[in-house]
Amino acid sequence: MHPLKKNRPLRRIVLASAATVSGMVLLLSLKPHTSPALAVGTPAPTAGASSPAADSSPGAATGSRTVTGDSVDTRWGPVQVRVTVENGKLTDVTAVTYPTENPRDQEINAYAIPELRREALDAQSADIDTVSGATYTSDGYRQSLQSALDSAGL
Repeated sequence: MHPLKKNRPLRRIVLASAATVSGMVLLLSLKPHTSPALAVGTPAPTAGASSPAADSSPGAATGSRTVTGDSVDTRWGPVQVRVTVENGKLTDVTAVTYPTENPRDQEINAYAIPELRREALDAQSADIDTVSGATYTSDGYRQSLQSALDSAGL
């Protein structure tokens, strides 16, 4: 009988285990080596974002104005928020820019952005919860929202 034709189950188990471990090591070595705190980044200064932009509509005379927050770079793309303040109260929050590069980004942000908007209007501040599955977008949204609220004087 040929030596390679012998039935050796232990050898097969050891070789399969070694191949699995090697494959896992290779896959894990491809993982990006940035921590979440570094991936969120700091708000990038934008022209006009640091000064409040008053709405030119007739409602501006009654204390209504619109302010755009800083654009915040996240791991998946920039997030920027615009708020409308009327008589010292937050009346509208709009996500101006958010990640939409691929279908997964679009799917995540289709449910995350409305949820973040609702929470911001309910809280009347940037003290809002992170939407599960949209951590980076939530963090960027919260930072841009706080920037806009600061510019609006709230």
